[in-house]
Amino acid sequence: MMRMAVFAVVLGLVTFWLHRRLVVASDLRRGTGRVVDAVLVLFWAAAVVGIGSGEVLDPAWARYVAYPGLSWLAVLLYLVLGSVLIALLAGLMRLGAAAARRDGTDARRTTVRRANTVLVLGTVAAVGYGVVDAASPEVTRTEVGLPGLPASFDGMRVAVVSDLHVGPARGDRFVAGVVDEIMAQSPDLILVAGDLIDGTTELVGPALAPLSGLEAPLGVFVTSGNHEFYAGDGGQWLDLFDSLGPTVLRNESVQLRRGSDTIDLVGIEDLTAPEPYQPDLPAALSGTDRDDFQLLVAHQPKQALEASDLGVDLQVSGHTHGGQIWPIPYLVPLQQPTVQGLDTIGNTTIYTTRGAGAWGPPVRIGAPPEITMLELRTAA
Repeated sequence: MMRMAVFAVVLGLVTFWLHRRLVVASDLRRGTGRVVDAVLVLFWAAAVVGIGSGEVLDPAWARYVAYPGLSWLAVLLYLVLGSVLIALLAGLMRLGAAAARRDGTDARRTTVRRANTVLVLGTVAAVGYGVVDAASPEVTRTEVGLPGLPASFDGMRVAVVSDLHVGPARGDRFVAGVVDEIMAQSPDLILVAGDLIDGTTELVGPALAPLSGLEAPLGVFVTSGNHEFYAGDGGQWLDLFDSLGPTVLRNESVQLRRGSDTIDLVGIEDLTAPEPYQPDLPAALSGTDRDDFQLLVAHQPKQALEASDLGVDLQVSGHTHGGQIWPIPYLVPLQQPTVQGLDTIGNTTIYTTRGAGAWGPPVRIGAPPEITMLELRTAA
C-alpha cells in the first residue's frame, strides 16, 4: 500500500507538470484545456490502480482499469521526453526574441501548441503500436554451436521463456497462449527463467494454472526472478511453481540423459534474492563433474560473470526485456553485460531472451516479446 501511495504522489506531480506544459504553455482554450486535464486526471487514477493490481487490488476486476492505466505510463514516458525538448525549444525562442528586442510570445505559443499536437499524436501512434506488439510473443529460433556438447545432445531443441509478469495487466488467457505456443514447437527441454508474476500468490497465483500444461521429454524447469520476491515471501511462489508440475531449481543441479550421454542442468536463484534464497552457484555445482557440459538457468545475464569463472558452458537468462520500450535499450547496458540474444561473457556462451510479457506498461516498442527456441549443436 505504501508503494502505491508513493507512486500516486510522484505520478501526480508528473501529471501536474504535463498540465503546465500541454495546457498552460500551449495557452489552450478553456474547453479544450479542461478536456486535456480530465484525460490527465483519469489516466493518473487508472495508473495508480494498475500499480496496486495484483498486490493490493484483485486483478480479477482491477485489470480492466489497470491495463489502460499501465499503458498510460508508456504515454507519459514519451510525453515527458517530448515536453522537455519542446520546453528547450521555447526557451531558445525566448532568448532569440530577447536578443532581437521584440516580443515573440504569440509566435512562441503557436509553435509550442503545434509541437504539442505533433507530440501527442506521435505518442498515441507509437504506444498503440507497442500495445499490439506486446500482445503476441513471437517465436525466435537460434542455432547455438557449443564445443563440448555431447554428441547425443546435438540438435536438442530447448524452449526458453521468461518475464511473463502475469498479474496487473495479464491473466490466465495470456499464460495459456504462451503455453500453447511453446507446446506447438515440440521442444526437448523447457526452461523458464524467472519473473513469471507481479503480485501475491493469493491474488495472482490462479492465473498461472495453465503452466501445468507444459511438458517435454527432458523436463520443464523453473528458476526464480527478482519479481518473485517483491510481494511477500518468494518461497511461496517457488512452492506454487512446483505444485503446477515444473521442477523448480533452487541452487541445485540435475543430470539430463539423452542417448548414452549426460549433461548437467543447473539452476540458481535470482541475483538479488533475499535471505534465505540468495543465489549460490558453487553450491548448485557441488557434486557435478566440472568436465561435463553444464547448462545454467539464471534470471539475470550479470550472473554469467560468476558462471564463466566456474566453467559453465551455456547460460540462459531473461530480465532485460531487451529494453522493452525505446529508448530504454540504450540504458540497459549500464546494468547488464548483455541485453538480448546470443553473446559470450568470458568463457560462457549466453542467450538472453527478451521475455514473453512486459513489466509495467503492457507495451513493447523496439523490443518485441519473445519465446525462444534454441537448437544446440556440437561445435568442433
